[in-house]
Amino acid sequence: MRTLSNDTFQNRSAPPTAYESLLGDSIERAFAAGIHDLERLVAFLNEGGPSGPNGQPWTATTYCDEMARLGA
Repeated sequence: MRTLSNDTFQNRSAPPTAYESLLGDSIERAFAAGIHDLERLVAFLNEGGPSGPNGQPWTATTYCDEMARLGA
C-alpha cells in the first residue's frame, strides 16, 4: 500500500522568496500571540515587518490584495 504525503512545494511553481518567508513567519508569530482579526494583524505587521508591497505600511486592503496575489 502506498503512503500518501504532501510535498513541501506541491502547489507552488518555486520555493518561497525571502519576502514570502518573512511575511509567513510574521503572520505565524501574530497567530501564536493570539492575534486573529485583520485590524490587529495589520498593526502587528506594521510594528514588526516586513513592510507591505513597495515598502509601504500595511493596510487591510493591501494585506488582502497581497494574500490574493500570493495565493494566485
